Amino acid sequence: MKIRRLIYYLVLSTFSYTILNGQDVSVRASFDTTNIYIGDQIHFTVTVEQPANIALHIQPRKDTIISKIEIISGPETDSTAIAGDRLKIMNRYLITSFDSGFYQVPPSYAEIKTDDGIKRFYSDYAVLRVFRVRLTPPDSTAKIFDIIDPYRAPLTLGEVLPWILVLILACALVWLGIRLVRKFRKRAVPEEVILNSDPAHIIAFRELEKLKSEQLWQKGEIKNYYSRLTEILRQYLENRYGVYSLEMTTSETLEELLKTGFKKNATYTMLKIILNGSDLVKFAKYKPEPTENESHFDNSWRFVDITKLQPESEVFDVKSEKDKEGES
Repeated sequence: MKIRRLIYYLVLSTFSYTILNGQDVSVRASFDTTNIYIGDQIHFTVTVEQPANIALHIQPRKDTIISKIEIISGPETDSTAIAGDRLKIMNRYLITSFDSGFYQVPPSYAEIKTDDGIKRFYSDYAVLRVFRVRLTPPDSTAKIFDIIDPYRAPLTLGEVLPWILVLILACALVWLGIRLVRKFRKRAVPEEVILNSDPAHIIAFRELEKLKSEQLWQKGEIKNYYSRLTEILRQYLENRYGVYSLEMTTSETLEELLKTGFKKNATYTMLKIILNGSDLVKFAKYKPEPTENESHFDNSWRFVDITKLQPESEVFDVKSEKDKEGES
């Protein structure tokens, strides 16, 4: 029994030796390129070609390939059957480096356990050069360059939207504040109440005196003179009788005046003559004599004086007033 077991081990050892020495096991390690700039990302690949009937263990890498060459991700393992009953196994790492220099990566290996111990198969050295990025021309030592401004990333809607909402809210608050101020200001200001206003005839006499002092018709301003004269009379009719004559024609004014109870007497005729004479000057380009200008002024004064509202304490002599009208 012992002799049979011994023979078995001798055959197995001879078979393993034949497999590992009679058939090639190759290991290669390489970068995608041998020259990169700081921060570039490339792949580091360990490739093993072996017989399909043996199990080799490939050396794993963690964190770094060597110092200064960092592993970003990996390994990604891929196996492919090739001719001659062989396997091709690749372990791929994504790497980068942030330090410039020349780096020589020690050989990678794959290993197998045998009765004689562990047998390893090594690759060649892998070389990588890491360069700095040239930001200035070669002759930069002879010239001083300005510091490059920081790069400004474009604004996004998420960054702008809060400011837009704040602006809309501020405008709404300002508008609301203005409305409230105006509202309280209207409440605070009391309505202006005019007490003891002058009677209609006092206002008319004051304006007639002012017109006389301006001496418009004496200066040749005939049309302006009659416009002012009729304006004073029409304002008097509004204040005294409630006839809004400023917006009416002469005929409309006289009709509205009769509706107030005014009689068609000498005073009525006097007003009619004044208004019609003024219309001739303003609209028909009539040029009156100086005596007519004075007469219209005197009759306007007399009309106001005759029709003025008398206080209850005064006794108005109607008969004498009628006699005066008859004499005129």
